[in-house]
Amino acid sequence: MGLNKPCILLIVISGMERFAFKGVASNLVTYLTDVMGMSNSSAAKYVNGWVGFTSMLPLIVATLADSYWDRCSTILASSVLYAAGLLALTSTAVRWPWIPTNKVRSITSLSWSLYMISLGQGGYNPSLQAFGADQLESEDELPHTNNNDDQSSDKKSLFFQWWYFGVCCGSLLGVSVMSYIQDTLGWGLGFAIPTLSMIVSILMFLCGNRFYMRKQSKTTDGKSFEEIVQTIKASLSKMINGVNGLSNNGYTKVELELQEKPLCGQDLDHESGYGENQEQCVPPLKAARIVLRLLPVWIMLLMFAVIFQQPVTFFTKQGMTMKRNIGSKFKIPPAALQSAITVSIIILMPWYDMFFIPLVRKITRNEKGISVMQRMGIGMFLSVIAMIIAAITERRRLEIGRNMEVSSEDVPFSIFWLLPQYILLGISDIFTVVGMQEFFYSEVPVRMRTMGIALYTSVFGVGSFLSAFLISVIEYLTCSRGKKDSWFSDDMTKARLDKYYWFLALSSSISLLAFVIFCRFFRQRTGVVAA
Repeated sequence: MGLNKPCILLIVISGMERFAFKGVASNLVTYLTDVMGMSNSSAAKYVNGWVGFTSMLPLIVATLADSYWDRCSTILASSVLYAAGLLALTSTAVRWPWIPTNKVRSITSLSWSLYMISLGQGGYNPSLQAFGADQLESEDELPHTNNNDDQSSDKKSLFFQWWYFGVCCGSLLGVSVMSYIQDTLGWGLGFAIPTLSMIVSILMFLCGNRFYMRKQSKTTDGKSFEEIVQTIKASLSKMINGVNGLSNNGYTKVELELQEKPLCGQDLDHESGYGENQEQCVPPLKAARIVLRLLPVWIMLLMFAVIFQQPVTFFTKQGMTMKRNIGSKFKIPPAALQSAITVSIIILMPWYDMFFIPLVRKITRNEKGISVMQRMGIGMFLSVIAMIIAAITERRRLEIGRNMEVSSEDVPFSIFWLLPQYILLGISDIFTVVGMQEFFYSEVPVRMRTMGIALYTSVFGVGSFLSAFLISVIEYLTCSRGKKDSWFSDDMTKARLDKYYWFLALSSSISLLAFVIFCRFFRQRTGVVAA
């Protein structure tokens, strides 16, 4: 695989964490409705809110972790909190059947457990991934040449690719195995197994302690985050005070002092500005600017994140109305088709290195094949194609249902016609999601790389909230007067999901066009034009 032992171990650990998380999250709606007695709408809103909060939290926690803790300590502390939340969730599920409690109190207890998991994951995931990528740095401590830089970039691309492969394997097992256990053998056991998986992953992390490479960070004294805030405040104060000489002098002095003071101690032996010291000693204002320059890319990826929400919502709703029989007795669960995304990633990910990259190298004559920005752009394009196919498929489903005048749940149209849109989204993930991880990791200073990974996860958190917002706005605008039919009508013969898919395809196309134009002007930190 071309990766060292610590990287491989951390990839396995990340897969175990995904198994634990997906084992809880994938079937949580069923637990809320069947056990906790919530309505379908309340349960869906609850899960959406929790998932959005969980995805956004790393952006805050990782910033503090970069400023005050080293990555190894953050991983251990966060994993303990993560496991404690899973234990609390398991105890809630185990005691529920025979200990009658107030419903509100039970939901409160459940919420505490889930948000403990969110807090733990907020520091755990970005820190673990950044720590894994750091393990490659020990192999790059040679004098910097173009060949060494290219090899380092290739290894990091390989790491992020196999990291996502491990995450997908854990997710697939969590979705398929744990949902079956929870539905057939009980929720206590169904939550206990993910808890055990998380505890074992912590022990594995501790066992690999002697293999890890830890960066000897220059002492930050926990002030990097504070200094960035102070720098921004000083800059804003300067702007507000305008050209007032007396009041402006004080703020200018503060600003200049902070700009001259790096995030860590200066090493006077490295005045040339090359090597690791250049990465670690970044003035606070410059560090803030580096993060801000990534925001356009972050914004343009939001529509991809909105499309990412469709398989667990409307794709599943489509499947419920279609022919799902295999034989005379067995019916395919509509949500089971979500596994097609993960399976396509697991099967096709190795082909990316074996076939796609060698082919592209011959065309582009670039040793790496394609740049990170180009990789993300290809995935965004494939997601647009997936939504176009979804719109055409949904239009065909509506025509068959209306022509035959059948109920919304008896359309004689095979559910397997949905597979192309699922598989295309899986392929788009191979390009865009892996590219996002590498991009946000590589484009921030070393001391802020945990926050770089958090920027990547926050795209999907905001995308989840944006998806809910778009649904609310479109539902309000498309409801006819005196009726409650809209694009998202409960009666699937009257719903117009095809129009919604066309809307998402158009919006994503605009985002893709803006992304391509932006790439023409964006320069990566290495100084090479991104696209």
